[in-house]
Amino acid sequence: MKEQKTRSAYVTEYQQRVYSLCKQIPFGKITTYGILAKKLNSSPRAVGQALRCNPYAPRVPCHRVVSSNGHVGGFIGKTKGKEIQKKIRLLAAEGIPIDRSGIHDFAQHVHHF
Repeated sequence: MKEQKTRSAYVTEYQQRVYSLCKQIPFGKITTYGILAKKLNSSPRAVGQALRCNPYAPRVPCHRVVSSNGHVGGFIGKTKGKEIQKKIRLLAAEGIPIDRSGIHDFAQHVHHF
């Protein structure tokens, strides 16, 4: 597998493919780990692992990738705490209506590839 050196990490070919798709998610839209995984012929967990160490944020807007159940999922390798609060703030700033129960009108905001 090819690796590309960035300023702080090595990025695999798979990670590059994940980041390339993630950059295509429009402002104000979200997608799910599962949708990305299906497009990549991969698994949602593998997508999450690639996104947890995204060295290109915010150019690669990994905060726009959420769980298929409408919850925010993880962010920066965490599933609770200040990192998740930051993800919620980023989504809210893009007009994604969200609270503790998840994203409102989830289907309306999902971007499909």
